[in-house]
Amino acid sequence: MDPRKLSLQELLRLCLESQDKAIWFEFVRRFQPLIAGVVLKRIRRRVCPTPGLVDDLVQDTYLKLCRNNFRALREFDSQHENAFFGFLKVVADRVVCDYFRSKCNDKHGGGADEEDLDSIAAASAASTHPGKALEREIIMDEVACFLQSQPPHPNHTRDLTVFWLYYRHGLTAKAISQLPGIGLEVKGVESTLFRLVRLIKEHMAASPRKRASGE
Repeated sequence: MDPRKLSLQELLRLCLESQDKAIWFEFVRRFQPLIAGVVLKRIRRRVCPTPGLVDDLVQDTYLKLCRNNFRALREFDSQHENAFFGFLKVVADRVVCDYFRSKCNDKHGGGADEEDLDSIAAASAASTHPGKALEREIIMDEVACFLQSQPPHPNHTRDLTVFWLYYRHGLTAKAISQLPGIGLEVKGVESTLFRLVRLIKEHMAASPRKRASGE
């Protein structure tokens, strides 16, 4: 059996059911570039990345996936490979965010005009003009800081995950509702997105006035 020829579902099943090193090697071979790429990109928004820091946070991502006897992997159920890619991106993204949050990094991007969030979601970083890509990253960093500054509530982490799955990674509301740990139907995902977008637009509309008054 050639592990490279396994489907995603077959690979995940064998990883969870066997201790075959070749199977887990294939898992790492297949998804390491994705995980490392997300970690590197997220670090670059904050500091100059070092190989050691990247390696540590990639390892932390794998540890998060393996926690509680691979619970996240065991509960993941999707017929769409892109949904699993989105799931891995969110896990890696949250690992990096948690790292910098623990370091009390409060760096805040500013000076960006308000832009429709649906347009941001539709834009691909690979196909966007460099100037627009930079503007998009500034806006998304401002959005991230605002969302993280909101008073914590029982579903705070879940709501942030839903938001970034949709607006940064392009998953549909249906795909998000099928991810393990979300616990929402499609309408619940859509309601969460609507509420957060409304808060963000109100914040960004007020931001120019705050900057003008020196607040």
